[in-house]
Amino acid sequence: MHSQQDQGDFQRVGVVARHHTESILESVVNVTAVLKGAGSDVVVDADTATALPDGSHSVVEKSALESLDLVVVVGGDGSLLGYGRDLAASGVPVVGVNRGGLGFLAAVSPEQIEASFAQILRGDYAIEEHFLLQASVSRKGQVVAMQSALNDVVVNPGSPARMMEFALWVDDEYVYDQRSDGLIIASPTGSTAYALSAGGPIMHPGLDAIAIVPMFPHTLTSRPLVVPGEKVLRLRLLDVSDAEAQMSCDSQVHVELQIGDEVVIEKHAAPLRLLYPPGHSFYQSCRSKLDWGSRLGGRR
Repeated sequence: MHSQQDQGDFQRVGVVARHHTESILESVVNVTAVLKGAGSDVVVDADTATALPDGSHSVVEKSALESLDLVVVVGGDGSLLGYGRDLAASGVPVVGVNRGGLGFLAAVSPEQIEASFAQILRGDYAIEEHFLLQASVSRKGQVVAMQSALNDVVVNPGSPARMMEFALWVDDEYVYDQRSDGLIIASPTGSTAYALSAGGPIMHPGLDAIAIVPMFPHTLTSRPLVVPGEKVLRLRLLDVSDAEAQMSCDSQVHVELQIGDEVVIEKHAAPLRLLYPPGHSFYQSCRSKLDWGSRLGGRR
């Protein structure tokens, strides 16, 4: 879903980085310079401030980012996932500057910083709402863990070359028992991440749907399944071979599982509001990131 705020809404802007390589910090400095030059009040979180070469930046605690008008995340998509899970509930728009790899979510390249933020600050941008997944783990009737994920929730044996057996329900309707290396539950945002490498479908980020992607299932007829976004998924761990099963959210947050545990996955109430400069296109991202633009003989 696209929307747009009024011009001049970004008076207080946070600039943050999860990792602090030389190239990332260079872009942090460039972004803050452009924002300050345009009259914005710029702050950084405490972790980012410790890596900057001087003390000229206003510093806030990470929790204070929720009250800002805009947060700029410098790094790869992994950095945006980490901050995105924390900031989604606040509704603050988030824009990514890509210093990582594929960069499906982080839309501004380093060489575009000055031009893109000039457009953004004069009100020329679009906002997409990307829904998160909420995952909870129940053990003997008690909820023992609850986490959110922007890309995916993955349940696996926790060790390579191990199998697990589980049962799956959608809205309390039994789907199947399965033996496999695990299961990926992906949002549309996550359909171009881990789920894609497991043979899952590419979903437009505007879809209200959830993909269920088996990992190396022990049956040739098991295929990815796409269900409506309002459905509630429930997975019960039946068995795991010589390993400690786990649930991971965005490959960043991990919860150990025991046989008999139930994992319930549903749409999170609050979406992440991702901001993009003019000209952003999901299909253009697919062409450039997934090499859709190549043709036999080099012709286009």
